Amino acid sequence: MTTHPSIEQHPDLAEMRARFERATTTPRAQAIETLALLTGLYLAASPWIAGFNGLTTLAVCNLITGAAYALCMGGFGSAYERTHAMAWSAIVIGAWTIIAPWVVAGDVATTRSIVSNVIVGIVALCLGLAMAATAGGPSGGRRVTAARRGGRSNIDPLH
Repeated sequence: MTTHPSIEQHPDLAEMRARFERATTTPRAQAIETLALLTGLYLAASPWIAGFNGLTTLAVCNLITGAAYALCMGGFGSAYERTHAMAWSAIVIGAWTIIAPWVVAGDVATTRSIVSNVIVGIVALCLGLAMAATAGGPSGGRRVTAARRGGRSNIDPLH
């Protein structure tokens, strides 16, 4: 009977975990995570800070999306290997924040709500994109392992 080592001992998996660990310990990644947490907290509290808390549908929307954004972007430092895909959902939340004053129910598109949501939405979008690109490294997220595989590369030739 042949026994195979578990997937946990595969060299590519160990390399991937080490790369994720290096990505999250950089000052850049830590700064992005901190700014993203502050952005999520501001988004959640923005109706009361900017003064449009009387517009209940947008206030509730911002509270929920701000909490979701902070939770999505807050897990990167401790468990990047399992949470890096959530950066893409943070990008969607940032885009939603930009368009929310025009698409939520009711007449909520006031100058305060639009300016606040557009600015925080752009910041959230940029931070989400920056976090999604953090583990990419110089090869844009694709690993070059041609030397280890005897001249073969695992890079898609179309990219």
